[in-house]
Amino acid sequence: MRPRHMLLIKPIEPRILVLRGQKVMLDFELAELYGVQVKRLNEQVKRNATRFPRDFMFQLSPAEDRNLRSHFATSSSKHGGRRRAPFAFTEHGSIMLATVLSSKRAIEMSVFVVRAFVRLREMVNTNQKVANKLLELERRLKGHDGDIDDIIGAIRDMMEPTRIPRRIGFQPPKVRAGIVSGSAAIRRA
Repeated sequence: MRPRHMLLIKPIEPRILVLRGQKVMLDFELAELYGVQVKRLNEQVKRNATRFPRDFMFQLSPAEDRNLRSHFATSSSKHGGRRRAPFAFTEHGSIMLATVLSSKRAIEMSVFVVRAFVRLREMVNTNQKVANKLLELERRLKGHDGDIDDIIGAIRDMMEPTRIPRRIGFQPPKVRAGIVSGSAAIRRA
């Protein structure tokens, strides 16, 4: 059975974004999951900076931040919103946050975050396998198009009735090099 607080929050998978080619979660999403304020989360990251190398987390560029502000409809700094771009945490950074925060909820939620990253990885692998199978099938059938067209053409030729010219009325015998063919040849014999 899921913990009661799990029923109140939105699913984790939609919170995982792809930025700079990596699957990440933003600091405000993780703060909500771990039950802490964004300010406190970022304070703990600063106090434990050696635990968060560049492959664990990075701060969004101004362009990325603007793009996400329009995506998430967050307020601007002019209206009391964030004054700095959010931090993005990779799977390893998300786990490290749980150890730094060390609250009971952070530890519980880190398990769900890890499982969400694993499910996404499995989905990507499955989709890649399907894409590879389609490419293989496409390669196999590529040379067969001409063969299939030839077979269809031959079947169509066989389906068309052969036309025998109809002879109506008297046909004079054909004469070939002194030989008379047809009914006249029979009469002479």
